[in-house]
Amino acid sequence: MIRAKTLNGADLAWNGETGGVWVDAQGVTPEELARLRSAFPLNRLAVEDALEQGHWSRAEGYPEHAFITVRSFVRPEEPDEFTERVSIFAFPHAVLTLSSAGTRALASVWNLVGRESVNTPGEVVYELLDQTADTFFALADMLEGRVDALEEEVFRDHRHNPISQVFDLKHLLGQARRLSADAREATLLLVRYSDPGSPDLVRYRDVHDSFGRASSRLDGLRDYLTSLLDLHLSLQSQRMNEVMRTLTAVSVVFLPLTFLAGVWGMNFEHMPELPWRYGYAFAWATFLLIGGLLAYYFKRRGWW
Repeated sequence: MIRAKTLNGADLAWNGETGGVWVDAQGVTPEELARLRSAFPLNRLAVEDALEQGHWSRAEGYPEHAFITVRSFVRPEEPDEFTERVSIFAFPHAVLTLSSAGTRALASVWNLVGRESVNTPGEVVYELLDQTADTFFALADMLEGRVDALEEEVFRDHRHNPISQVFDLKHLLGQARRLSADAREATLLLVRYSDPGSPDLVRYRDVHDSFGRASSRLDGLRDYLTSLLDLHLSLQSQRMNEVMRTLTAVSVVFLPLTFLAGVWGMNFEHMPELPWRYGYAFAWATFLLIGGLLAYYFKRRGWW
């Protein structure tokens, strides 16, 4: 599918125009690709990168045009690994975008062209990259919310085991960090290839900074998840120590009682306590007194 609109915002039935237009091609057929090549001077290497499935983010300054391809997440508000990619060919007076089925950023910027000062090729490229960077910020917001919820769960319910969730989030976070770092490096190359006096240079620097800040937030979340995992293990160790301390205290309480029961349970003929009328009551009183004193002592020391 090929659609087009002028940089003033008017929809256009594209018939090969190459000036003052933004041409968006999604899931192009060989015939549509041939039409694009006949109208625009597309560099062969750039076209190969744009059509290659799973290609990483990169940028290049070709003699015919500037080129950048960036990857981002399809649904950044959800813990979803599906990604999308858009390739941008920036000409002096036109923009061409290639993608398999469009992207979140492309859909947003398409409606901005002709409004809000988006009416030059450089501004279109900048908005596409800036909206792509916003998807990483949306992902970081989602991850921060889930990490905060996990942290609260760790403190509230000691039976909850967050290890599997932490590793799932770390896997998604690792992928996001790679994508944002690749996009940051790609926009840096775009800055280097821009003319020093071009107004687009400032825009590209700004979007490079956006990708850098998104990458830094994701790095911070990675450290946060590692700290959360360490916190969970520390709390589990602390709770285990408390259980062992309680069990030890109970064992110490019963230790003298077991000793006395063993002494009075010996089968010697001459044991003064055995024929005593109140021997049984005396034994129980001794058990309760010793056990109570030890329990009271442990309670006061905070061991129980």
